[in-house]
Amino acid sequence: MCADPVGEGTRRPAEQPLHGVGDGGPAAGQAAGSRLLRVESAAFYVASRPAHGEGELTVHHPYDGRAVGRTTLATTDQVEAAVAAAAGVAAEAAALPAHARAAALDHVSRRLAERADEVALLITAEGGKPLKWARAEVGRAISTFRWAAEEARRFSGELQRLDTDPTATGRIALVRRAPKGPVLGITPFNFPLNLVAHKVAPAVAVGAPIVVKPAPATPLSALLLGELLAETDLPEGMFSVLPLPNERAAELVADPRLPVVSFTGSGPVGAAIRRAVPDKHVTLELGGNAAAVICEDWNTDEDLTYAAHRIATFANYQAGQSCIAVQRVYVHEWLYDAFLPRLVAAVQELRTGDPSDELTDVGPLVSEEAARRVEAWVDEAVTAGATIEVGGRREGATYPPTVLTGVPADARVSAEEVFGPVLVVARVEHDRAAFAAVNDSAYGLQAGVFTHRLDVAFAAHRALEVGGVVVGDVPSYRADQMPYGGVKGSGVGREGLRSAMEDYTDPRVMVLTGVTL
Repeated sequence: MCADPVGEGTRRPAEQPLHGVGDGGPAAGQAAGSRLLRVESAAFYVASRPAHGEGELTVHHPYDGRAVGRTTLATTDQVEAAVAAAAGVAAEAAALPAHARAAALDHVSRRLAERADEVALLITAEGGKPLKWARAEVGRAISTFRWAAEEARRFSGELQRLDTDPTATGRIALVRRAPKGPVLGITPFNFPLNLVAHKVAPAVAVGAPIVVKPAPATPLSALLLGELLAETDLPEGMFSVLPLPNERAAELVADPRLPVVSFTGSGPVGAAIRRAVPDKHVTLELGGNAAAVICEDWNTDEDLTYAAHRIATFANYQAGQSCIAVQRVYVHEWLYDAFLPRLVAAVQELRTGDPSDELTDVGPLVSEEAARRVEAWVDEAVTAGATIEVGGRREGATYPPTVLTGVPADARVSAEEVFGPVLVVARVEHDRAAFAAVNDSAYGLQAGVFTHRLDVAFAAHRALEVGGVVVGDVPSYRADQMPYGGVKGSGVGREGLRSAMEDYTDPRVMVLTGVTL
């Protein structure tokens, strides 16, 4: 399953998450671990209006199973109302002036900043994400909406001279982009706020209505985002946020009034969506088994210690539940014996436990079922000859940060997306062998290459079959404005504000004739 990472751009210190948090919200100033935010009877949003449906969807805290929130499921009639409203408002939405779209996005960014502590507690409560990383996610969502507002203001199109050919003298073209139509956004559990933001913000920025189906395990952050959107002056019907079981997503995917489907999640589900609606525009952000390469020139004590801490942190920072969490590490053979003990020591330093504790680095997986799957995959690898260097003992939904060596290349912890806090470390003869090992994968999202040499960086960028190469750091870095996506089994299309805005729109050309240039 694809996910949204938290990187940080400076080389040292090694373990600081990006972004601060703002003041405000009823939880501001709460002591670490003092309580989890609890949400009773949260409304969802149908055509921009709060609503309640049928039945009850209870959200449980992954760490200890306690109920932390409740909402209801959208009825068939409410789903129809949401889709009909999105289709009905599409022309009005496309005609919204840039200042109106930008103002709505700025409002959401500002309100998230005001309620940052409350929202972080909500993310921790429903997803089990350690509070430090929940705060980082809120900070990134603030940035995502701010960037979208800025892009909305400059999404102006392109002017092309056509008189480059004599027959086109006096002609000029204006190329603008128009929304393809309403968007269906389907989002996963692991980043319940910022991955929703990456669907909603570019849709609003281009003037496309959007219907969001959040993950059933973590709907509360998306509902809070709906609350903030409802405070804006966007036209009624511009957005809906619908809690639905996953099996009901198919009806939305198939609906012809939603010509764009943007899905983040597992590869098999993404492939099924693509097969089901071949005539729709489908963007898929799917899985990965991201690799980091320690090149021959990355060889000082400081270099190896830095890489060990970066890799340890970003293999485990979301309990490994990120599609660009480090999963595979390839180390030049003459550096392997110096690097591995540093990596093991860095992993042992990570604190695993209650995610509401300010000092916790690694929290639970989303469910005990997920932790049992990770446990089974590690056990399979050990049976096949792998060695556990550290970790490997599950407790409930928590699986400890684990380092494996001697793993067969076809073991699932290496060949598939483990989506858990597990690192596979292998030695390679040279950099070319490392790049070949990275490419020996069904996935191709991002890779990290630890090198100081510009020629090696360009060689990696040329050779690696991935959507992004991060030089001098882990593959787990993403700036929200940059193009983000993968190749092979990692999906199609790109996110990042400008890239998603282009994905949601078609170019529309106007040729002016008789113009003196």
